[in-house]
Amino acid sequence: MLPRFSIGRETLSPIRGAFKMVSHEFQQQRLIGYARVSTGDQELSLQIDSLLKHGVKREHIFCDKLSGAKADRPGLLLCQEYLRPGDTLLVWRLDRLGRSLRHLVTMIEDLKEQKIGFCSICDGIIDTTTPSGELIFHVFSALAQFERRLIQERTKAGLAAARVRGRKGSRPPLDPNSARVVLAQKLFRDKSNSIDDICDTLKISRTTLYKYVSLQNTKENHSGKTSE
Repeated sequence: MLPRFSIGRETLSPIRGAFKMVSHEFQQQRLIGYARVSTGDQELSLQIDSLLKHGVKREHIFCDKLSGAKADRPGLLLCQEYLRPGDTLLVWRLDRLGRSLRHLVTMIEDLKEQKIGFCSICDGIIDTTTPSGELIFHVFSALAQFERRLIQERTKAGLAAARVRGRKGSRPPLDPNSARVVLAQKLFRDKSNSIDDICDTLKISRTTLYKYVSLQNTKENHSGKTSE
């Protein structure tokens, strides 16, 4: 006869707890998809079908019909709010997510800080959930940094060249005699016109309006000193 062994509750409790932790961790690992087209006339079906084929549930796909140049994309904002640690964000192609290389790198770095993976279907080498994909991402980060430095150097060189020619890197001064400035000043002197009405009529902001009015005051002060 083989000896019988009894397992008490004290022994089973840690085992059950471990299974619950593993199960909870497994449930946290979700695939979240994001799709975007530039105009309302274009279709999202190709991107959505590809995301579904790669395991993303339809209810986990967020979409936008906006230009990638726009910073505010409602679908992307909802997607970012929905993502949580352990998830992987999946896109059809890199340009569906980022506005530029620098913007793309910044977004992926933010995802990494939140312990969220990233993968591009068409650009299969970009997969931060794998060592090789993470290495490629570091190369992209270096390229973005290189691009940023080039822009800074070109800007500095342009400003230096402008200073040599006697110009400063700023907007040209406003002409106090321009028709737009004179009209703004005339409307402002008429007390029956409210500030909002003037701004709406000329399609300018309050700040711009006050700049136009200040030009009139400067002009009057200058003419007064000349007459003296």
